[in-house]
Amino acid sequence: MSQLHKIIATSLGIGYVGKGGGTVAAVVACVCWYFWHTMYLPDPWLTVGFTLVITIVGVISSGAVEPFWGKDDKKVVIDEVAGMCISLLFLPATGAYIVTGLILFRFFDIVKPFYIRKAEKLPGGWGVMLDDVLAGICANILLQIVFRFNLL
Repeated sequence: MSQLHKIIATSLGIGYVGKGGGTVAAVVACVCWYFWHTMYLPDPWLTVGFTLVITIVGVISSGAVEPFWGKDDKKVVIDEVAGMCISLLFLPATGAYIVTGLILFRFFDIVKPFYIRKAEKLPGGWGVMLDDVLAGICANILLQIVFRFNLL
């Protein structure tokens, strides 16, 4: 297993914090998202591309560490980073939306409604990443409704 896959799968080592590593990774992703969007005002499609790259690289790296660490090891938190990014796509990068996105994403990631749990059964990195991608999509849909109706 390459060192690079460990670094990516653990999101620069965040996965080594132990219990709560997924939440820590999601919070760090929120902080990075906020500063990236407030300091650089990236094009929305650049943000989509960045999120897609994180997701694809996450599938590859989480699949690469699986034979050594086991299926969806708690050290693998790149899936939370990708899911959190998906939760915030096409929304204002305000504290209210980011915190609400974090709460909704973690809810869907933990509870896993709407067949999200079945996605975990996919082989390799796909099973690791897809449940968080779906949780991020669910969170984003709710946030888009909130945004469209100006509820936040």
